[in-house]
Amino acid sequence: MTIKEFIHKIKSTYLWGNLGAMLLVVILFGLVIKFGLDLYTHHGQVVEVPNLIHKSYNDAEELLDELDLVLVVSDTGYVKSLPADYILEQSISPGEYAKPGRIVYVTINSAHSPTLAIPDIIDNSSYREARGKLKAMGFKLAKPEFIPGEKDWVYGITCRGKQLSAGDRVSVEELLVLQVGDGRRDLNDSVAYIDPVYEPEDDEGNAEEQTPQNSEEDDFEVVTGPED
Repeated sequence: MTIKEFIHKIKSTYLWGNLGAMLLVVILFGLVIKFGLDLYTHHGQVVEVPNLIHKSYNDAEELLDELDLVLVVSDTGYVKSLPADYILEQSISPGEYAKPGRIVYVTINSAHSPTLAIPDIIDNSSYREARGKLKAMGFKLAKPEFIPGEKDWVYGITCRGKQLSAGDRVSVEELLVLQVGDGRRDLNDSVAYIDPVYEPEDDEGNAEEQTPQNSEEDDFEVVTGPED
């Protein structure tokens, strides 16, 4: 191909027409993607998140539906003074702005108080250790019940007069009573006390034989041999 033929092809309207069409397609494709993403992500559109705390689940759902927000329950808690299904916490703080379609996660109030399993502390820990462990788990404790046994040792747990075992599930609203040893021996235990017996020593430090008191002397028969 000569230089003249190459320049002629470069000046061809057909070539420049194809290049222009390709460029136009690329530009249109870019605009479609841009506006499509803006529409999908609600670019520039924000709404103020309302306060949902202490509202019922149904009321909170209706309120978010009007703002094109989504309500999703992520956890449950328990507040005795509130009815069941009331909102306790929300993931987006009230007054913050969010795009339409955003999910707001909430924690709702449970209808029943949560229950926890009694840990393995019976006859396995001191009163101080058991009390600290139960308090850390969220249990409520009443005054301990002192029973005969090793001082400050936990021998049992009761709730409403019922004896509990490790693994039993109890509501965190119930009061637990720890049965703790008071350091005194059980009155039913019998102990025999024996006074020690000391043998007096003579001047040389040897123990002297003692004649039992109030004992009668033995009569011995003297035997003599035949007379010479």
